[in-house]
Amino acid sequence: MTHIDGSVDFPHGLTDPSIVVADDSLTVAEARYVTAARAANTVRGYRSDWAEFTTWCTTANTASLPAEAAAITGYLTTLAERGAKVGTMSRRLSAIKFAHTVHDLPDPTANARVLAVWEGIRRTHTTPPEQATPLMPPLLLDVLDACPVTRTWTAPNRPSGPDLGGLRDRALLLVGFVTALRRSELAALDLAHVSEHPNGLVLALPRSKTNQTGERAELVVVPHGTHPGRSPVTALRNWLTAADITDGPVFRPVSKGNRVLSRRLHPESVNTLVQNAIARAGIDPGPYSAHSLRAGFVTHAHLRGASDRAIAHQTRHRSLATIGTYVRIHHAWDDNAATQLGL
Repeated sequence: MTHIDGSVDFPHGLTDPSIVVADDSLTVAEARYVTAARAANTVRGYRSDWAEFTTWCTTANTASLPAEAAAITGYLTTLAERGAKVGTMSRRLSAIKFAHTVHDLPDPTANARVLAVWEGIRRTHTTPPEQATPLMPPLLLDVLDACPVTRTWTAPNRPSGPDLGGLRDRALLLVGFVTALRRSELAALDLAHVSEHPNGLVLALPRSKTNQTGERAELVVVPHGTHPGRSPVTALRNWLTAADITDGPVFRPVSKGNRVLSRRLHPESVNTLVQNAIARAGIDPGPYSAHSLRAGFVTHAHLRGASDRAIAHQTRHRSLATIGTYVRIHHAWDDNAATQLGL
């Protein structure tokens, strides 16, 4: 059985959606290409969502593969009544469809009963997507100032030195803000993707959310900052030099003993580091996430007069309309009579 990540089958047959092709006759070369057919994050998501569905089917005493339309509509109804988000339910449907497709079974999610129930759920339970709170100046500058630069030890024989975690966090915050990279892109950034340029640095991203096949590298610029203490180029160079990183992942974990580990950060760790940095500045990190850097770039650039097209050049948004979702809250105050009531 060919798995795209080497995982084993579930105990009760071919029910693991990580199996892309249920065919033992694949050659080694074919299996290698099958392995590259799906992104690892996508596979992990499918497996998790499929496990949720199969657990529900076991409880409901119904088959999961092949699944009857009644099982899927019952499952969706249960999720909706429990308050699951429409996006979550949509992912679960994708996992169910994928599991059936890779086993050459008819797609049960295309059944008329499923489509009708799903449409009703979407119309009833769809809510506006939650937008990340933008992290931008002047608040971003306070967060940067709170990042430790020097590590002092209580042990008398251990001299003070650079705080590697603080240097990494400064680089992560500044680069993440100026480049508007997604957290997965920050975690996947390798030194080989970074090139010198007279105006700063250029990042050549081989893959992204909107370029999963890597047909072309997406270019993102990192300009020199006008203020030495806020330059993303300087912050990144300081981190790389102090951490002695000459190849491989750019952003890495730092141990409690102030030692840089060889592995790359997990995307969720990027989220945690951003929130921890905000908390160090005495700010409630609750409304913020790693995406706040991307949202902050879009909002701050807009407020400083950048056009949507210029913003999208850096963020790589395919739709200019998407840019507006980041700035509409600030834009709502422009030329609004509610601010002129004198109350």
